[in-house]
Amino acid sequence: MATGKVLVTGASGYIAGFIIKALVADGWAVRGTIRNLARAGEVRATLGLPDLELVACDLMSDAGWAEAMDGIAFVQHIASPIPAGEPRDPDELIVPAREGALRALRFAHAAGVKRVVMTSSMAAIAYGHGERGTPFTESDWSNINSLESYAYIKSKTLAERAAREWMAANGQGMEYVSINPAAVLGPVLGADFSTSLEVVKKLLDGALPGLPRLGFGVVDVRDVAALHVLAMVTPGLDGERFIAQGKFMWMREVADVLKAGFGHQARRVPTRGLPNFLLKLLANFDATVKMVVPELGRRREASAAHALERLGWKTRDEATTILDCAHSLIEKGLVKA
Repeated sequence: MATGKVLVTGASGYIAGFIIKALVADGWAVRGTIRNLARAGEVRATLGLPDLELVACDLMSDAGWAEAMDGIAFVQHIASPIPAGEPRDPDELIVPAREGALRALRFAHAAGVKRVVMTSSMAAIAYGHGERGTPFTESDWSNINSLESYAYIKSKTLAERAAREWMAANGQGMEYVSINPAAVLGPVLGADFSTSLEVVKKLLDGALPGLPRLGFGVVDVRDVAALHVLAMVTPGLDGERFIAQGKFMWMREVADVLKAGFGHQARRVPTRGLPNFLLKLLANFDATVKMVVPELGRRREASAAHALERLGWKTRDEATTILDCAHSLIEKGLVKA
């Protein structure tokens, strides 16, 4: 039985939108934070929730946070900067990610919130370890001193570590759980979607002349939202960490799913491989591509067994996720017809 109000930070974001819709469907009262209330009408329209309560909060300012937490039982802290490309200064990502997490925890604790569920990332788990034959688990942490740990990796790792350290020192009486998703795909609610969907968009658009040797763990945004809700309502989870990842897929496998499912609509999806040197050349002109060059040829398997065993959570079929993502991008006019 849903009792109390939930605060969802970063309500305009991709994952947050699905969490809000899942909470409302379950009967929870929801308040969302956005940086600029001028976007409130757009956010409500995108979510199909005309009465959604929205307040203004920024990760780097105390203004509005006490009011946002007033009367809140649970917090879903989703807000964190996501880059379109590698920033010149890593602190552009690291500082707001870490400070925003600590600010959310501090104000939640002061307001008597029961539990904070925070969206972390596989970026905080699976990087900087070199080649590895066994799947990553929740006990692993990314090595931010590795050359392969770019700014986003550092921001997610340092933010989650800082949150856990703060909770250990100051969080008595409040619980904390983190969710660590891989590449989040699935349907879109509007034009403000995650960078991870750029993979499907670029394949459908024909933005890549071939298929690079790139891969990632796939997870459906609807399953990620469901895991956040389970992590909020299931008793006895204080301090827990849950990987949200299904199967690891190479881009060639994603392309095969699109070709099989869309026929002519997938005509721009490449079929040939793309040599590493060509992707590195493309990276000079595309910030998103540049960010993934270090991932060439890297396979990162991870196990979501903990979430299955502890919460009964499991992911839907990856092909369904990819096809639903593509359908949605086409339907909303976000890729070329």
